[in-house]
Amino acid sequence: MESQNPQTSENLHSNPTSPSPANLVHKVKSNLVFQSKWAELNGAMGDLGTYIPIVLALTLAKDLNLGTTLIFTGVYNMVTGVIYGVPMPVQPMKSIAAVAISDGPDFTIPEIMAAGICTGAILLVLGATGLMQLVYKLIPLSVVRGIQLSQGLAFAMTAVKYIRKVQDFSKSKSKENRHWVGLDGLILAIVCACFIIVINGAGKERNERETSNVDDEERNMRSKRIKKTLANIPSAFIVFLLGVVLAFIRKPAVVKDIKFGPSSMEVVQFTSHAWKQGFIKGTIPQLPLSILNSVIAVCKLSSDLFPGKEFSATSVSITVGLMNLVGCWFGAMPCCHGAGGLAGQYKFGGRSGGCVAILGAA
Repeated sequence: MESQNPQTSENLHSNPTSPSPANLVHKVKSNLVFQSKWAELNGAMGDLGTYIPIVLALTLAKDLNLGTTLIFTGVYNMVTGVIYGVPMPVQPMKSIAAVAISDGPDFTIPEIMAAGICTGAILLVLGATGLMQLVYKLIPLSVVRGIQLSQGLAFAMTAVKYIRKVQDFSKSKSKENRHWVGLDGLILAIVCACFIIVINGAGKERNERETSNVDDEERNMRSKRIKKTLANIPSAFIVFLLGVVLAFIRKPAVVKDIKFGPSSMEVVQFTSHAWKQGFIKGTIPQLPLSILNSVIAVCKLSSDLFPGKEFSATSVSITVGLMNLVGCWFGAMPCCHGAGGLAGQYKFGGRSGGCVAILGAA
């Protein structure tokens, strides 16, 4: 008996699944490791096209506490990167945001936060009881693929709209056509879009098929070197920095209005009317989108992109629920995960949790 105890103890310490502090530290480090620093940084930009317009719109239209939202979403991103080890996005709840922007003065910050809390509570219950995992097994793959396709088409159409028209984010409306020339003209937008397309290529499957058809070994090696060089160029990050610089050039007066440091954080005051309106107008339309896109589609896409890291619908549902049950009380924008954001961050180079962790820290 005595000779078996050291062996048993040794096995416990060597077992990678043992919940010891050393194994937890090792898991955190492995989840946050950068496979390529520039690629991970570039991948972090992959979902900003969704995040920034919605946050700005809510800030301008509903006086959303931007500082509190940035702090909480930053923490959400870092925690998500630590837990999952993949570029799992944290993005606004789009249906709630759409209702808030379009509904006028009747849907204010208390109603928005009440909608987020109610949605988060339902997702937490569905995850904790195992019902979300049951839904995950019952939803056909064709439905999930349809959701992913609709998200991709919606993002593409939105991008085209942003390029063609000047946007009024406070009203979520398009204004006049953009001019062809200028610091925010069509020519510059088209050049940036072409730059990203050229750098990121046509997709993994097509590239591999083209490479396999090349018989000349020298051409094959040259092609690989060119692709590797292009892959190391952080296209999305470059375009993002260019946009920031051009914004300050166009309106240099905004520099005087910049205030450093966190804004004051206060608990949102709710009324029975806010809970009622938040649930009816916000939670009910948001819930199907959160279940299908934020949980089911994310889990399916994660298993496709990262075969070695499959996540249960239970854990994803619980994390989305906890995010909103914590942050919404203090006025942070209701958030969720999303298949579109995951695909975008992966396409731009995100491969680990460090991708979203660095975004959260920023």
